[in-house]
Amino acid sequence: MSDKPGIPRVDLPLDARLDTLAVREGLPATPWGENSEALFLTSSFVHPDAATAAARFANEEEAFVYTRFTNPTTMMMERRLAALEGAEACIATSSGMAAILLLVMGLLKAGDHIICSQSVFGSTIKLLGGDMAKFGVETTFVSQTDVDQWRAALRPQTKLLFAETPTNPLTEACDIAALADIAHAAGAWLAVDNCFCSPALQQPLRWGADFVIHSGTKYLDGQGRVIAGAICGPQAEIEGKLVPLMRSAGMCLSPFNAWVVLKGMETLSIRMKAQSERALALAQWLEAHPQVERVYYPGLASHPQHELAMRQQNGLGGAVLSFIVKGQAQGGAELARKRAFHVIDSTRICSITANLGDTKTTITHPSSTSHGRLSEEQRLAAGITQGLIRVAVGLDDVEDLKADLQRGLDTLTA
Repeated sequence: MSDKPGIPRVDLPLDARLDTLAVREGLPATPWGENSEALFLTSSFVHPDAATAAARFANEEEAFVYTRFTNPTTMMMERRLAALEGAEACIATSSGMAAILLLVMGLLKAGDHIICSQSVFGSTIKLLGGDMAKFGVETTFVSQTDVDQWRAALRPQTKLLFAETPTNPLTEACDIAALADIAHAAGAWLAVDNCFCSPALQQPLRWGADFVIHSGTKYLDGQGRVIAGAICGPQAEIEGKLVPLMRSAGMCLSPFNAWVVLKGMETLSIRMKAQSERALALAQWLEAHPQVERVYYPGLASHPQHELAMRQQNGLGGAVLSFIVKGQAQGGAELARKRAFHVIDSTRICSITANLGDTKTTITHPSSTSHGRLSEEQRLAAGITQGLIRVAVGLDDVEDLKADLQRGLDTLTA
């Protein structure tokens, strides 16, 4: 939801900076004067009379009506995230994937066309390339980094360009401004999944994107507690196209999960900086290890889009890195998978889970987890080989993380 007259705002200076907005934006306190935002666990709201109820249900008067589409706690989370992204409005959803589904269903119709990076999250590829095709929305997948491929894929029916930057798991960065120019020249929208960076590092709207997608499950929460999603963007489209669909379809975020994400955003900036510093140190160490073939991390000078990523991401590489264990060239995919599993199974600190964004460092094998539902052809097109390991660096001591990975790397055998 956004701010129509009727529901007041927090009285903040217009020039309040990001870190202040992250702890202050939302709704004014209740008459009880709480300092920590209130949690409204209610399915519905009471109206003073039947006429007022009718006006509110008809959207003639802004008020809280039913938690499927209006709730004070959820609105606080939406307002805070919109402020951090520099967006006019935000709508919270039950998950990051629900946010993508809501965006596509709200903006597009049968016969429309999407252009999407071939390197995005596996579930996004399945949703856009498979599930939406059943409803007449076709998707063309192109190289994340080749702007000419995006331009060449345009059709008269193209209505949406969808990118994820950096990508999961190879951390490829796309030129947001260049894709925005392509989209807008064709009369299409550009949506950017900002999950890996969060607004603490990157604000895609500043570079010309129309919509920003979030899996609040990741860095917005920051401690692996809840599933959440959100879309930030223009008020007209969110209120006119997405809120009505949410009201009908109900991919809504629960107030409790919204409250957890709301509180998580208070520490977002300091977490992202600290985790990015640890990730850079770990990436540099891995790059020098003799059993590592290649490291993917935007903060490394060796990363193909290093300069672009540093420009878009406020000089920080984020907290996610991936690396390839040596062995695939000699022994093929089966040996590469075996060696990757050995490194993962040798860890004692890293959590073996496909989630990311946690204060606890996580490690996973993308080919068999986050991208396991894709065909081998789709995985290879995205550069995801059997020897690839993804590490989402948390707040663990980086020397302990080095020792954790070294245990497996130093004991690799043919």
